[in-house]
Amino acid sequence: MRRRCLSAVSTNCFATSSLERVRTIADLQFGRGAGSGLFPDVVTFTRSTTGRVRNVLLGTERLATVRAQDGRLTLGIAGARRLHAVLAPPAYRAVLLDEVEEFVASGRNAMAKHVLAADPAIRAGDEVLVVASGDRLVATGTAVLSGDEMTACMYGVAVNVRSGRDET
Repeated sequence: MRRRCLSAVSTNCFATSSLERVRTIADLQFGRGAGSGLFPDVVTFTRSTTGRVRNVLLGTERLATVRAQDGRLTLGIAGARRLHAVLAPPAYRAVLLDEVEEFVASGRNAMAKHVLAADPAIRAGDEVLVVASGDRLVATGTAVLSGDEMTACMYGVAVNVRSGRDET
């Protein structure tokens, strides 16, 4: 449902509709309720030259970026932490061996031979949370393989890591 602003200059209505839009995208991409958990009411937006929402920020931390190609969200590590708190395991998670946790947390890709378990609903191209045992968040990135393929394959990249927990 689209809201209409009474004033063309009203930035409050513009921000509200942007917040509703990114929450709706998150609900469609990650499941009902993810949008309100991922994006609190106090987020700010950066915009492209055409006026579209580009980044969603909480203070100075990037929660997510809206990809121009397809309108889907890519998560920053701050957004991954918020989404991790909202989604119950195993949703959108790839579980790694503890031995490679620090390697992946520094921003390196997660290899298929190191994946112990993965949500079977993950499809290649989905934004995923990379976790270690005990559901500790390690990184976030884009799935290269489906959830079933991540656990079945013994070689290749499973998740292209975008942001690791320990990156500076």
